[in-house]
Amino acid sequence: MSEVVADWGEIGNVVCDLDGVVYRGAHPIPGAGDALRALVERGVHVLFATNNSTRTPHQTARRIRELTAFAADPDQVVGSAEAAALHLAAGRPGTYVVGEEGIVAALAGRGVPQTDEDAEAVVVGLDRDFTYEKLHKAAAFIRSGAAFVATNTDVTFPDQAGLHPGAGALVAAVEAASGVAPVVAGKPHAPMRRLIVERLRPGRTVVVGDRPETDLALARAAGWLGVLVLTGVVNDATEVPDAHRPDVVLDSIADLPRLFQT
Repeated sequence: MSEVVADWGEIGNVVCDLDGVVYRGAHPIPGAGDALRALVERGVHVLFATNNSTRTPHQTARRIRELTAFAADPDQVVGSAEAAALHLAAGRPGTYVVGEEGIVAALAGRGVPQTDEDAEAVVVGLDRDFTYEKLHKAAAFIRSGAAFVATNTDVTFPDQAGLHPGAGALVAAVEAASGVAPVVAGKPHAPMRRLIVERLRPGRTVVVGDRPETDLALARAAGWLGVLVLTGVVNDATEVPDAHRPDVVLDSIADLPRLFQT
């Protein structure tokens, strides 16, 4: 565990990533539930910020509860699907979706209409039923002038079996086919930061994550403390580039409550 670099008694909020931090696939990280409960007992406000756009906040909170026995509430969950919907909410363009239920529900919640014809915007997230036809339609709409929004650009995500292709792999395909780079809504970008800030309580904020270019970049961009855990995509902290250097490195989230001990 790295040297403590802050007065942890001043911490009011912990923003946790999920995949690779709280669980891997259908398996909880050992000690994750106990660690989260220990933080709450110390008066820390816990939020979950995930770039996974496939689930709704209610589904994500239920998954946390089922895997860790931590009493997560949907209001504690901030997702990249909601960030993408926030980005599109002002203009409410007819939107073509490459993605799953999380995006569909988030757009509906913001009053953003969805369409398969003459789309004014295209949102791309993780879609485990991705096809050539979806790629063709998304790229064609974008070439015709539709706005291109990516929920996130994480090229992989971890589970107990290893790494799987993430939304970023599909976003790269659409970008290559359309010749247009997307606006990215999820971590570490502004729409996601805005949603998180709206839910913070007084005190300093810590981001706990496994992916330097999203979780630690989010912490750096917002002026928060960054904690890297080695249970996800990174298992050697020396591999982290200087631009995303964490304030603290932990073997897992199970070690996090130790930072708050006085």
